[in-house]
Formats: sequence, C-alpha cells, structure tokens
Amino acid sequence: MTDTNLPPYIRGLLRAGAYDHPVDQVRLVQTHISFVLLAGEYVYKFKKPVDFGFLDFSTLEKRRHCCEQEVRLNRRLCPDIYLGVVELRGRDEEVHFDGDGEIVEYGVKMVRMPEERMMVRLIEAGRLDRSHIDAIVDVLVPFYSGAARSSEIDTFGTARAVAVNVLENFEQTGSFISDTGPLTRAQFELISAYARSVLAREELFEARIRAGRIRDCHGDLYSANICLADRVHIYDCIEFNDRFRYCDVASDVAFLAMDLDYHGLAGLGDHFIRRFAGQAEDEGLGGMLDFYKCYRAYVRGKIGLFTAADPAVEEGVRQANLEAAARYFRLAESYARRA
Repeated sequence: MTDTNLPPYIRGLLRAGAYDHPVDQVRLVQTHISFVLLAGEYVYKFKKPVDFGFLDFSTLEKRRHCCEQEVRLNRRLCPDIYLGVVELRGRDEEVHFDGDGEIVEYGVKMVRMPEERMMVRLIEAGRLDRSHIDAIVDVLVPFYSGAARSSEIDTFGTARAVAVNVLENFEQTGSFISDTGPLTRAQFELISAYARSVLAREELFEARIRAGRIRDCHGDLYSANICLADRVHIYDCIEFNDRFRYCDVASDVAFLAMDLDYHGLAGLGDHFIRRFAGQAEDEGLGGMLDFYKCYRAYVRGKIGLFTAADPAVEEGVRQANLEAAARYFRLAESYARRA
C-alpha cells in the first residue's frame, strides 16, 4: 500500500534497519484498530489512536495500558508467544525500540508463529479436520474451567448486560444501512427483532449464571486468532473492554462455530460444539447457540464496515471488507430466520 496515509512511525518501521534483530522484509497488516508488523522472527503490534466508544485508544497512556493488558491476558493461553510491551522512541520516521529519546508509541512484541499453520491457512487449503478441532477443544475446556469467575463477572451474563453489547451493535451500524448492502434495512430489522426477542427471556440468562458459565473468557475466539502448530496457540483476546471478555462460555465458543459456518464448514462446527459441550458437561450450551452465533456474525460484519471506512486502508482491502461484511450479515440473518 502507499505510505502517505500511514503515521510516520509506521513508515519508519517498514524499514528493515529499524530493528535490532535480523529482518529481510517487513510486512504490514492492518485491522480497524491495529497496525501489525511482521519483521523477521517477531511480530510488533501497535494500536491505532481510535475511539469507538466501546474501545478507546485515543491517548498514549490508554494505549500503553491496553498493551500491558494484552500481554497479561494473552499469556493465559500463549505464555511463550507474548514477550512483553515495547517502547518506541525517536521522532517522525527516525524511530527505535527502547533506549533514549521521547516515547512515540507503545507496542506489543510477539514471537512470530508459522503462517502455514494458521487456522485460516489450513481452512483455505482444505486441510482442517476433526483432529484439529479436537485439539482446540482439549485446550479450551480446561481454560474455561480455570478461568476467573466471581459475583461481579456473573453480572455480565444477565440479559440486561448482554443487551448492552448486542444493542450497541445496532446503534453503531444504523448509519451504514443501504438498499444495496452490505447491510440492508430488512436484514437490520429482522436481526434486531430476533435479538430483542431472546433478550426478553431473562430466565435463559439466569440459568447460565446459576450453571457457572459466565467466565473471564477470550472474547475473540475465531480462526484468525488460532495457530495449529506443535501446540494450539489461541491468541489476541479482547483486552480493551472487560465487558466483551466477561461473558457466557457459550458466546465464546459460538464465535468459533459461527466462523466455521462462515467458511462452509458447518459439519466441523457441529462437531466442535458436540465435543466441547460433552467434555465441558455443558448441557445448556445448545439453547444459547443460535443467539450468540447471530450476535458474533453481526459483530464481524460491523468490523468489516469499520475497517472499510478507515481512510488509511487501501482500496482492495476496503472492497474485501465490504464483501466479507455482506456475507456476515447474511449469515446473521440465517440464524435469526432459523430461530
């Protein structure tokens, strides 16, 4: 992509000489909230100075705090991947890590995982199978069993608390509705009506609280954040807002099940849910599945819209995100219609 829309420090980090370890080539990947630089054996992640309300990276201090949270929380599932928070110092494009000079930005340094073993790559190659799903379940079941639970965390499982997250999505996407998509008026009204009908059934959410299923979860559990290497690495959890991570375990696993549906792997998604529910002895999970699948698909559609609206994103990426958003909204619609 062209460098003109990038912050000066990112332009500086696109040069291999900016690093104190061997780097042949630097590759930049963008999300709606992050700049991710793949440099040699390491990955450096920097947060964009954005404020979406539910996420606030608008000041350097807030970005530093979220970097520290990101390292701490992700070490639960990836203790060997997250190396720590780095300080970027210098001025304009002349930047370096740590040492002397004014702090320009804070970032997270990670070990670079093998790209050919990323779950999305295995899906694209048609190589994802039940053994991979089983390995993921074997990691997730003990993770959730040991994840923090408290009376405070339980409050995030009430219908009222879940409604804050779900209804917020509709408020934030209202201005994106159009006759031609990616989000149409008919989809918006159908999905929002379905979500409200489930949220009105408070007893469903109370039963999940009584069953002890509200935990400090991952919050962003889908194929883009899983590497199936010599061991399963599940990374990039939500660190910027506790209310997206304090949730029903069903919400977390529904995300991955939805993602498998999105990639045309509904059979593997069903296997994932059956195996997880069995090992976790979670008989009530199935009753919440479509609701949380619908919610997660809508969130992914929203993120596609946000990314496409970022002026720093190149045209090809913008179009890809709009197309993906349309698919996610159609998937959310299918869950609402099925329910």
